[in-house]
Amino acid sequence: MKQFRVAPMASSEITPESVYLQRRRFLRTLGLAAPLLATGCGGSEPGQAAVPSADETPSGTPLESRRNERWDTKEEPTSWRDATQYNNYYEFGTGKSDPARNAGRFKPQPWTVEVAGHAEVTGRFALEDLLKPQALEERIYRHRCVEAWSMVIPWVGIPLGECLARFKPTSRAKYVAFTTVNRPEQMPGLAYPVLDWPYREALRIDEAMHPLSLLAVGLYGRELPNQNGAPLRLVVPWKYGFKGAKSIVRIEFWERQPATSWNLAGPSEYGFYSNVNPDVDHPRWTQSSERRIAGSGGNLFARRVATLPFNGYGDEVASLYAGMDLRKNY
Repeated sequence: MKQFRVAPMASSEITPESVYLQRRRFLRTLGLAAPLLATGCGGSEPGQAAVPSADETPSGTPLESRRNERWDTKEEPTSWRDATQYNNYYEFGTGKSDPARNAGRFKPQPWTVEVAGHAEVTGRFALEDLLKPQALEERIYRHRCVEAWSMVIPWVGIPLGECLARFKPTSRAKYVAFTTVNRPEQMPGLAYPVLDWPYREALRIDEAMHPLSLLAVGLYGRELPNQNGAPLRLVVPWKYGFKGAKSIVRIEFWERQPATSWNLAGPSEYGFYSNVNPDVDHPRWTQSSERRIAGSGGNLFARRVATLPFNGYGDEVASLYAGMDLRKNY
């Protein structure tokens, strides 16, 4: 089995306009680009895009999506600025502002994803073929980072389970592994052995098929910026943020539990499951509370709030772990 690593980085520039324009043309070929959607703040109607209450207007190609209110947290979204300027994406740098500075060289199109493993349908698929059958949804999810901060982000994407079902996984498919892109010439962080590269993550098959799991292509009604995982990333809202593999290039169905990057790098700190659990602290900080970076006033000095089991999604997902020791299977 292949393994992976991560690193600090140099500085380039914020994503240039040319990259956004290229992606705009690309999305038009998918039939996903749309006229600018009507906007609101946390209370938009179905069919409208939730927009953060921030001074700056979200940029990038608008996406046509329908709000799935079943998952709406009713909480004020984090500002566009914080959501796109305060990120963990070690391929572009270990500092929170590094990804936005260093992601300008990254080219997220054309894009293909390889599907392999225990499934009847495998091969390499263009991104448009991966997305076309499904309509895009917007879902406002809490997003919890292991470093004890959190955001509220309106993600745009398709249910992961509906996408995976198209490949007809066999009865041997017990896990789903995700591998991310490895382009040292465009991702300066890959030059440093912070992790074993490329980055890999995985879910149990029932976690992947759960309706909360999302393949995201946008946020705030706009196409994903490079620093947020363009053009395709995983969002699993009841788990810590590092489970959300960015810029996915390979999806593979496994019979046995795959190795994952952070679990390999620090098995005593980062478990395979990584469910948000306020009763299980990271060895170097508490997980019982978090800094909520939300709304137009959200910042690193935001007040702390109590961490909720499964990040507040316990009613939907706790049954997946019935009978398991969640301290052992952290």
